Amino acid sequence: MQSAGSAPRGPAMTAAERPRPEQTFFNDPALDRAFGVVMTLASEVYVLRDRQRALERVLEAKGVAVTAELDGYQPSAEERQQIEADRDAFVRHLLENLLGEQKSRGPL
Repeated sequence: MQSAGSAPRGPAMTAAERPRPEQTFFNDPALDRAFGVVMTLASEVYVLRDRQRALERVLEAKGVAVTAELDGYQPSAEERQQIEADRDAFVRHLLENLLGEQKSRGPL
């Protein structure tokens, strides 16, 4: 039965569907979110460094002058569009932590 003035209730949510509290490490949740951004960025940077190092070694082993080729590279207009779309997706992913909707959640 519904009391006067209350909104109708939908079907009950399962435990998996209920929002879980955000996992916290600092007293200020904003610090947790900012730290999440830093850690996301740090992990992205390390993956890129690792892959770039491997790519440069492979190319140098095949006789490609990597440094000179990279320094003079100019992307085409189509490639610039792809780069911009990739950058936008990267920034969205990086800033997700500031919204407080982290994938790592505390207990139910």
